[in-house]
This record gives sequence, structure tokens and C-alpha cells, in this order.
Amino acid sequence: MTALHLRNPLGNDVDVPEFSATEAKNSFGRVLDTAFSQGMVAITKRDRPTAVVLSLDAYQALLDARDQALGSLSHEFDALLQHMQSPASRQGMMDAFDASPDALGQAALNAS
Repeated sequence: MTALHLRNPLGNDVDVPEFSATEAKNSFGRVLDTAFSQGMVAITKRDRPTAVVLSLDAYQALLDARDQALGSLSHEFDALLQHMQSPASRQGMMDAFDASPDALGQAALNAS
């Protein structure tokens, strides 16, 4: 059994135990025991990683990380939307729509 260098669900670099597809088929109990104890196992075919067996804890950590990232983005989006709907932002957009091409060009130069 060799090891493949990957990142775990928490983003840490880890050496993941690696089994060939034939070994996995013939010794699935050992593959599962290793996945349970180490979190994940890489399955190779012709010496190339082709699959990963995850423990339930590792799988749940992946789901939790995804949910946290989406929750963070939702809060950020809500804050941006609220800012865009402020009276000052609304007035700024109205001013931009009513501005002449020359005024828009000057505003772009001033912003850079």
C-alpha cells in the first residue's frame, strides 16, 4: 500500500492511503477499515488515482465546509444588496443614468 498526497476536507495536506482497483475489489474490508481509521483512501487504476473512499466523518466534514462557505456568501450578498438599496446608492444610480456621455467619461477618469 502506498500513499497519495492530497488535502483533507479541512484543507490540510495529508498522505492518503492508496489501493489499486484490483486490491480494492479483492480486499474491500481492508480498504474500508483504512478509510474508517484514516478518513479517506485513494483507489488507483493503472497507477493513476481514479476514486476516493471517504469515511462518513470525512464526508460530513465536506458537507459542513460547503454549507459554511455558502452561508458566508449569503451574508455577504445580503449586506451588498442592502447597501445597494440605500437612498444614497439609489440617487447615485439615478444620477448615472441621467448623466451625459462627457460626464460619465470624466467620472471614469476620476475613478482611476
